[in-house]
Amino acid sequence: MVNTLDTLLRWTGHELAPAPAPAAGLLVADSWLVDDGRARAAAAHWTRFTGSCLQLGVQRDELRRFQVAASAALPPHGRWFPRVELTAAGLALRLRPAPAARRTARVLVGAPGDPRVAPLRKGPDLHLLASLRAGARERGADELLLCDAQGALLEGALSSLLWWEDDVLCTTLDEHALPGVTRALLLERARQQGVEVRRRAPRPAELDGRETWLTSALHGIRVVDGWVSPPIEAGAGVRAPAWRSELDRDG
Repeated sequence: MVNTLDTLLRWTGHELAPAPAPAAGLLVADSWLVDDGRARAAAAHWTRFTGSCLQLGVQRDELRRFQVAASAALPPHGRWFPRVELTAAGLALRLRPAPAARRTARVLVGAPGDPRVAPLRKGPDLHLLASLRAGARERGADELLLCDAQGALLEGALSSLLWWEDDVLCTTLDEHALPGVTRALLLERARQQGVEVRRRAPRPAELDGRETWLTSALHGIRVVDGWVSPPIEAGAGVRAPAWRSELDRDG
């Protein structure tokens, strides 16, 4: 099996075969971290990917066979960030080395108005969101925070948004946020521990001085340690270490 860097393997219906060029026009995509064969919440990522593909007419049996082949193709050693994809050309597995994980991030709030065409499905907006994040990086941020037409926060371009209000773990509204797997794991841990969870759409100023997290499959929990714009105060990440340990239980 080919396992060189950034290898695209196209599903033929019977096997995975190297493809000569990357496909354009993602319909569905999902990624997760694999570290020496250990994957966090891979089943949940497959469930999200499968559900979106079924909505677009892919047959369940085809998805099962693809999942078996893709899982077998993952390298047993090293850190990888594989991505499963559905395009007009069909199903594919993209083998990618995992970028270094980070514990903190600086954020920039974007212009009012959600630019996404499919906020609840990962894939169609990935190119746009990566471009928006690249623009934020040019201004000294690591992530762009999306907001609605009234300026209320929705989530990160490529991450979920959570924060603490005293002992309450807060996150943004489900109807405008991608169903993030890492976010869901944390909210379930909160439920199990009796921690109150609140969902709402805050203005950036409401997070002034609060412990704020960006969550994703690659980084787990990143504590927001700086606001490029608006210039509000970042809260200390005092709860993050314990909750990272909670995530490790799902690895």
